[in-house]
Amino acid sequence: MAKIIGVRFKDCGKVYYFAPGRDKYKEGDGVVVETARGIEYATVTMEEREVPEEELVAPLKPVIRLATEKDKETLRLNEEKRGGAMKVAQEKIAARGLEMKLVDCEFTFDGTKVIFYFTADGRVDFRELVKDLSSVFRIRIELRQIGIRDEAKMMGGLGPCGRVCCCSSCMPDFKKVSIKMAKNQGLSLNPAKISGMCGRLMCCLAYENDYYAEAYKKMPKIGSEVITPEGAGSVVNINMLKMEVKVKIVKGDAMIYRDFKLDDIKFKKHNKPEREEREELDEEMKKLLD
Repeated sequence: MAKIIGVRFKDCGKVYYFAPGRDKYKEGDGVVVETARGIEYATVTMEEREVPEEELVAPLKPVIRLATEKDKETLRLNEEKRGGAMKVAQEKIAARGLEMKLVDCEFTFDGTKVIFYFTADGRVDFRELVKDLSSVFRIRIELRQIGIRDEAKMMGGLGPCGRVCCCSSCMPDFKKVSIKMAKNQGLSLNPAKISGMCGRLMCCLAYENDYYAEAYKKMPKIGSEVITPEGAGSVVNINMLKMEVKVKIVKGDAMIYRDFKLDDIKFKKHNKPEREEREELDEEMKKLLD
């Protein structure tokens, strides 16, 4: 077993393990650690504990020290410089006429480098821009192109649900999401209704997908024929939370709608190959986008 503490370098960022050494650290303490990028400031999010050696992917680096007031002041000054640096970079980008959108920037804790994050539709030749910025800041310059989901994580904002975006509030890593998850949950496949502020599928589609994927397999398809205690009918809606099926039954000149528990009806199971389901989804999305 190895002793570790967990730290984060950014709010809602990944948790990284470090060796605590002889010192004791409490959750919320600021610490100074050595990383591949150099000396960095981090916040303790996981107090000292033991984990199996096999859970560690690399030898642990030790925490250098508990953050001092001077370290905290350095962090604050670096944060204050961000606004001015962003303004200068915007001016240089405009002067060069580059097709790129500046998203954020950060100064490394030791003050030896400033990193600018940007988005662009394609590759951008920013070599001359780096020279321009180097002449202003007199330190190493790094420009890093990021994706639209990373931009949303950095910028934050409110999702369609009215809450702060999951990626910037409670998700250290992006989860894989697919249009099939929306169909499993019986959601409208309208892109405008299942997309987040980044324009990609909402991350929250993955939260309950395991349950819905299993429930979906047990339910009849909408439009399919089923046998109910009141006779044969066709499925018009399914409720995967209550495991109920709404069925339309034709009796003479009248049509009645009834809700039945899944166990009370009989139907032919649908077990289409994944390839066929994927092709159906592609066709549905084409119709919506046309």
